[in-house]
Amino acid sequence: MKMHSTESLLKKIERETWRESGVSLIATVTRLMERLLDYRDCMKMGEVDGKKIGCTVSLLNFYKTELNKEEMYIRYIHKLYDLHLKAQNFTEAAYTLLLYDELLEWSDRPLREFLTYPMQTEWQRKEHLHLTIIQNFDRGKCWENGIILCRKIAEQYESYYDYRNLSKMRMMEASLYDKIMDQQRLEPEFFRVGFYGKKFPFFLRNKEFVCRGHDYERLEAFQQRMLNEFPHAIAMQHANQPDETIFQAEAQYLQIYAVTPIPESQEVLQREGVPDNIKSFYKVNHIWKFRYDRPFHKGTKDKENEFKSLWVERTSLYLVQSLPGISRWFEVEKREVVEMSPLENAIEVLENKNQQLKTLISQCQTRQMQNINPLTMCLNGVIDAAVNGGVSRYQEAFFVKEYILSHPEDGEKIARLRELMLEQAQILEFGLAVHEKFVPQDMRPLHKKLVDQFFVMKSSLGIQEFSACMQASPIHFPNGSPRVCRNSAPASVSPDGTRVIPRRSPLSYPAVNRYSSSSLSSQASAEVSNITGQSESSDEVFNMQPSPSTSSLSSTHSASPNVTSSAPSSARASPLLSDKHKHSRENSCLSPRERPCSAIYPTPVEPSQRMLFNHIGDGALPRSDPNLSAPEKGLCAVFHPLSGGVPLPRTHLQLPRLVGQLQQRDFFSEPVQHVGNLRV
Repeated sequence: MKMHSTESLLKKIERETWRESGVSLIATVTRLMERLLDYRDCMKMGEVDGKKIGCTVSLLNFYKTELNKEEMYIRYIHKLYDLHLKAQNFTEAAYTLLLYDELLEWSDRPLREFLTYPMQTEWQRKEHLHLTIIQNFDRGKCWENGIILCRKIAEQYESYYDYRNLSKMRMMEASLYDKIMDQQRLEPEFFRVGFYGKKFPFFLRNKEFVCRGHDYERLEAFQQRMLNEFPHAIAMQHANQPDETIFQAEAQYLQIYAVTPIPESQEVLQREGVPDNIKSFYKVNHIWKFRYDRPFHKGTKDKENEFKSLWVERTSLYLVQSLPGISRWFEVEKREVVEMSPLENAIEVLENKNQQLKTLISQCQTRQMQNINPLTMCLNGVIDAAVNGGVSRYQEAFFVKEYILSHPEDGEKIARLRELMLEQAQILEFGLAVHEKFVPQDMRPLHKKLVDQFFVMKSSLGIQEFSACMQASPIHFPNGSPRVCRNSAPASVSPDGTRVIPRRSPLSYPAVNRYSSSSLSSQASAEVSNITGQSESSDEVFNMQPSPSTSSLSSTHSASPNVTSSAPSSARASPLLSDKHKHSRENSCLSPRERPCSAIYPTPVEPSQRMLFNHIGDGALPRSDPNLSAPEKGLCAVFHPLSGGVPLPRTHLQLPRLVGQLQQRDFFSEPVQHVGNLRV
């Protein structure tokens, strides 16, 4: 009936002089009627709050952008506010009321009685709104936004010399800072939802949204909630874009999978020493961009090593508004799709896992982690995966001559992957030293197993010949001293000018392959215990550089991009700132939080969150060849971080004796800041 009336009106005015304006009017009225009909259907008894909120947001935006009806706009702001309070969406309620607050000025203009507001000045109403919004941000644990409003209203109190209220506002601001530091906040999951088919309401039909999940809500729980809200919907079991038949079907199709928030580059995320409970806010708030990965195999699949052909299709989603906001979900405005090669994917996996390890170690060091289990699980996941395949699969796939010759353009990426593998071994060693300090007695057997497995992992980290050179650089932990990578003797230079490893057998860590498995275990346990045993009565373990055992690890690191924005006042997404597991099957999309530590695709991290590194040296991979003569072995010196810059013969490195000597030299009062290049 509605469509028939619209067509009749359009035919009537086809030949009239006011055709253009008439068509525009009819189109506007049609869109308004569609939204009003959706609103009427959603407001029926028994409908869930999510539907009611969604259609109210749609109607509210229509009144603002297309009709410019301020009074109706304000009325629907307050309808939406009440719905959020009923659903206990306190952060969203605060953002909603902020829409009305932004329409007002700090003036003495009298305002008439409206809705629940009495007759009062504009200043008084804006003050009341500010206090209500701060209260809702507090209840929603969005304290950073509440602090911004506290500052704004404090400026007004100060300008009027209202010191009594100024004092109260400063105390409120201080209490919000205390809550940021003392109270725990959960990072929400985000989900992409596609609503396909003609049976959905107009405001959802054939559109895709990103939704901010509730506390503790994971993918399965969210899927069930959506199916409860739309009981006639059919859940799609793949992540591919639907075709036109799905769009035009007289049915409801839901496509749901987890996505990862990508925060904008912010200084607070890059700055060392910032507590993680502060950083975590900026990782999941004021987010416009999200992404998800779909693994697939290109070409012939290698059954022995699937990494060789495992590509990743990465989709980036851009929203019309940032999350959180006046709704728990916003429509996707734009999408971008790129493909990542197996090598690029391997690099990102190691970068993310190294960052995760460093964060957990830092939290343990600074006593932010009350339970050591997360660090234990992460160490176990990485070390166990490495012993049973893990990163060695990367070596088999990318460090062989066949791959290097057929992909000459990947030289830098191969070098980067090697550096990350060695860096990970170094971080694991440091992590085991910290773990030794805090592990409870009942978990000591597991710790010993991890140490034993770590030495097996080190002995298996051999890399095939390829042309790249290693450089040394400090490894920075978020809340600790930099750990310096050591160089070994430089590699020989081939006739074509490239630096190569002068041997045919795989490289192994010095002296490790000269021990039996039992001696490996005992040596590993002894050395890690020696790392921490020197400072049992103090916190020195946090600043000590743990020994690399008998190995020398090298790595090169990329500098992070420049950071231009600051926090919290420069976060552009906030309306407050008006001042202006390994995957074994294809086409699967896993929730980042549900992947185990040994997964192929851990939670991606924005490149801007990488560690800052500086190149300081040049050399080749550490190695110890049993075919070397005794004089040649004597040349293979290593700069140990506890040696104070004194080169040590690799075959005679004894940690306990070394630590005792360095303590006599008052080493711990003057930590080594730089390790020079090793020359043979």
